[in-house]
Amino acid sequence: MQEREDAYGREVYDYQHNQTGYEIVERDDGFVDLSAGPCLYFSTYEEWDPYLKEAIAYARGRVVDIGCGAGRHALYLQEQGLAVLGVDASPLAVEVCRLRGLRQVQQLSVTRMSVALGVFDTLLMLGNNFGLFGNYNRARWLLRRFHGMTSDQGRIIAESRNPYDTDDPDHLAYHERNRRRGRMGGQVRIRIRYRKFASLWFDYLLASPEEVSQIVQGTGWHLARVIPSGGPQYAVIIEKDAHTA
Repeated sequence: MQEREDAYGREVYDYQHNQTGYEIVERDDGFVDLSAGPCLYFSTYEEWDPYLKEAIAYARGRVVDIGCGAGRHALYLQEQGLAVLGVDASPLAVEVCRLRGLRQVQQLSVTRMSVALGVFDTLLMLGNNFGLFGNYNRARWLLRRFHGMTSDQGRIIAESRNPYDTDDPDHLAYHERNRRRGRMGGQVRIRIRYRKFASLWFDYLLASPEEVSQIVQGTGWHLARVIPSGGPQYAVIIEKDAHTA
């Protein structure tokens, strides 16, 4: 990754050192918005919403935090005594995790994860990181790969946002645009911008709980539990099918 492409890493690095920063999300239809910003990526357990606290309680055994960012989830589990490996595509995010005390962290994109990392009991994809699956086909390919790098009782703890829980005309029009192009309604194509930094464009998959259930079916996994937030955000617990475990 070129330095000017690591917009996410730069924003969390600056926040780590100066407690300042922001994050602009640009969508490929021209829609631009500010995210909650890097302060969210440094939030503590006490600041998390109840549904996230409930979800992370399902973590057990050896954990890999996929897209660990500034390390908020991985550091919490490390404090609870679990063995946690954080992985992130951003070199600066990895550096921030090390500065914050995460003992095991590695620069790695989600598509390069494999059993070479070891065998895990929990794959953590909080922070809306179900979105890292990108699209329907890549999600199913990665789920099969994840099946081979997890123990018999392996589980995935993920967070997503139901894109259809909105009445915003710009978002509704984008869903229809996606469908006309043969994409899932919530398959957004975005890039992150911060100061002079801009990431490459990438697909990020927002899915309803029903779509999550359809995606995992036939990959060796099943949707075991949905943990609602009371709004569009939610968490899921995905477990291995009994006959393939």
